Amino acid sequence: MPRTSAAAPRTSYGARVPYVPYPSFTSFVKARGPVLLRAARSLTANPSDAEDLLQTALTKTYVAWERIEDHRALDGYVRRALLNTRTSQWRKRKVDEFACDEVPERETSPGPDPAEQQSLHDAMWRAVLKLPDRQRAMVVLRYYEDLSEAQTAEVLGVSIGTVKSAVSRALGKLRQDPELTPVR
Repeated sequence: MPRTSAAAPRTSYGARVPYVPYPSFTSFVKARGPVLLRAARSLTANPSDAEDLLQTALTKTYVAWERIEDHRALDGYVRRALLNTRTSQWRKRKVDEFACDEVPERETSPGPDPAEQQSLHDAMWRAVLKLPDRQRAMVVLRYYEDLSEAQTAEVLGVSIGTVKSAVSRALGKLRQDPELTPVR
């Protein structure tokens, strides 16, 4: 079997393609570009990265174009450049994790502004202080002391229905308070 036919590339269905020398680098890229791009895509997950990888490999091939004597080996040369370039990129990638003896503390996400929280707290207390004594007592016991409706009714000596209706009216007044409107 002649050596030239063994080196000839194959088509997608397996037939050998006769060797045709490339008169220029441009003609090589036009003829083999799509095939080489598929090879680059097999090395990367992102199509844009594959295009960049192929561009880099073709640049290396262009620089060596005059030194490459056997143009039948151009596909292999470009594929090797693709693989070497991708390996170099992989080795140079930024690593965000480092092994260490102690676990570093987590960065805490910025919480609510303490000044805003205090301002809201103060505005809420001013609004609660505007409520009538009985409603204020029920709101404080229900929401600040976290008592149930039954426990609040027992402490104040009233029925559970009275607690429910008084707290409902108090919350309605708090919703209408102009000092709390910008907070919502």
